[in-house]
Parts: sequence; structure tokens; C-alpha cells
Amino acid sequence: MAVISLVNTAQFDFGAIKQLDASLEKLGVTRPMLVTDKGLVAAGAADHVRAVNEKIPFVATYDETPSNPEEANVTAATALYKANGCDGLVALGGGSPMDLAKAVALMATHEGPLERFGASVRGGKFIGKVAPIIAIPTTSGTGSEVSVGAVVILKSGRKETIISPHLIPPISLCDPEMTLGLPSLLTAATGMDAVIHCIEAVLAPSVNPPLEAIGYDGVERAVADGWLASAVSDGSDRDARWHMMMASLEGALAFAKGLGAVHALSHASGRLPGLRLHHGTLNALYLPAVLRFSEGAAPEKYARLKRCFGIAPSADLADAARDLNARLGLPSNLSSLGVTSDMIGDIVHYAISDLAHFTAVKKPTADDYAALIEATL
Repeated sequence: MAVISLVNTAQFDFGAIKQLDASLEKLGVTRPMLVTDKGLVAAGAADHVRAVNEKIPFVATYDETPSNPEEANVTAATALYKANGCDGLVALGGGSPMDLAKAVALMATHEGPLERFGASVRGGKFIGKVAPIIAIPTTSGTGSEVSVGAVVILKSGRKETIISPHLIPPISLCDPEMTLGLPSLLTAATGMDAVIHCIEAVLAPSVNPPLEAIGYDGVERAVADGWLASAVSDGSDRDARWHMMMASLEGALAFAKGLGAVHALSHASGRLPGLRLHHGTLNALYLPAVLRFSEGAAPEKYARLKRCFGIAPSADLADAARDLNARLGLPSNLSSLGVTSDMIGDIVHYAISDLAHFTAVKKPTADDYAALIEATL
């Protein structure tokens, strides 16, 4: 079993979940709260986690996590945490439960409101030590188990990113077993999220060769080596699940370097009221248009990314991304998700002020963002 100590300690391999009791003991947590969602409860994943931590049972469970956690969820989960005298959290799920757990760990130890900690107001400087978190990812995409951020929709309607090293879970249990049998469409969408974390991190203009190397490896592992396609076609492929969980972890490590316009658009679209759009799916849809828009801004990186996609030097990277989406069975446009042209202005308003916009390899103007959305509709 690999033990990776970069930003935190990640127990990575089949069977890692069995380290939960020991991990809670290591962090001094005696009254943990489980944060998850209804789908994982129904699938039996929550019961599986409960079964391996008999020494330190959960004193509370919050399973109302939606696909895009909102401030109201943070408030409710924090109240449950405090009412039960909890002293730590176990986050079980994809990005949503992990991000929600991070926000609860923050609000259980800090005075609100939540918006004061947002990256858009440089609120990270107000964040100190938070309640301890153990992250158990059940998808391979978000990488929140090793990232400094949490994304929450505030009462104001902004999909805000909260960033601090204190939000990195000190221990992550990355067990590919937890992803076996994940539906093909969700595997594809979360897998593309991991791939795009790697791509945008590589393209971000800040200089960090080690993180770029991690990003390139993540793209190559998922795309050229074919592990993403294998995981989508056969949900029980253990090797594919192992490699995609690694690509997901790599993506989150790499995006400490920055993200870009794909994520700015995805964050802005994911907050649209009533639609509850999946983050990874949005990323996949926006990727071809953004790659075409940014072409020429980093030609050497584009050339290396083509190798990581397994395509010829003369091939078009944006077309390759579009074709990959199609092979994975992902939607081909935003319209199929319910996004309409009258929403463009709202998306642009939030995208151009999103944190990811400021680290883009080529920063779109408001008109550019509108054109990118039109091209994806």
C-alpha cells in the first residue's frame, strides 16, 4: 500500500477503508460525525463505513448533502455537529459531501457568516485550525480529499470557493473498492473532472514543474493509457478504478497551481437555480470550447497534452476533447441539461469574478465568456 505524504497522508489502495478506526484514534477523534448523502446511504456505502469503525462509532450522521452543497446545508449540519458534541468528521462521498464536511469543520470552530471566508473576498486569511476531517472518496474526480478548497453555494447565490491549507483533510482513505460499480455516466463525468483538473493546472501560468508533472501524468493515465474509458465500460474493472482514483488525487494535487476558464464557467453554471447541474459534466462540456479559445497561449504545453491524449502532433486538442466526451457517453451540449440562452448573462457575471478565472492561461473577457457559452449550448 502506498502512503503518500504530500499535502496530507493518503492511505491509497484496496482495503484502505479498514484504516478508519486507527485514523480516528491518530487524530484524537472520539465523537465523529459522518457526512454523506442519501444515495450512498441507499447503496449501503454508509453502512459499510460504519462496520469498519466499531471502536469509535458515529454519534451523528448528516446525509442531506445535495449535488451542490448550499449554505443552508452547512448551517444544518453544523447545528447537528454541535448538538451531539462531535469532535471530528468523516466525509464519505464525492466532492459534495467532502466540501460540505470542510465547511462544517470551519463553521464549528469559527464565527460566521460563511461568506467572510470566501476566496472572492480573500477570506482565507481568517481561517485557522478547523475540526479534524477524514475523507473517504467514493468517486474519482473531485480530489477534494487532498485539496485546500471547498465549494459552497452561499445565500447570496454565489458559488463560492473557500480556500485554506487548514481545510485539507489530515488523513484521506483512498480505497478504489468504494468506486466499484459506480454508474457509467457518473464515472465518465467525475473522470473528466479529474482530467480537466490536470489540464487546467498544467496550463495555469504559474511556475511549478513538480505539480505540472503530476498533472501531465494524470491526463496520460486517464486518457492515453485508457483507464477512464475502461472504468466507464466496465465498472468492476479493479485496475481501472485504481488508476482513476490516482488520476483524481493527482488532479487535486496539481490544481494547487491554479485552474482556468473551464472551471470559472462550470462554477457559474452549477449555481443556476433549479437545475442542480453536475460539476464534472459541465467541465466536460465546456472543455472543447475553452481549449479552442486558449490555443496559442501555451503551445509547448498543448503539444505535450496531445501526447498525453495519445493523438498526433498535428491533431486538434479541442476536437480530441469533444470526441472523448462522445466516446464516454457524456451530453454534447448545455441545452440538453436545461441551460438556455437567457441564462448566459447570469453565467458570465459569475464566471468573470470566479477564482479560477484569474489563473486561466488566457483570460476571457465578458464577451468571450458569452461566446464560449453560446458555442457550448
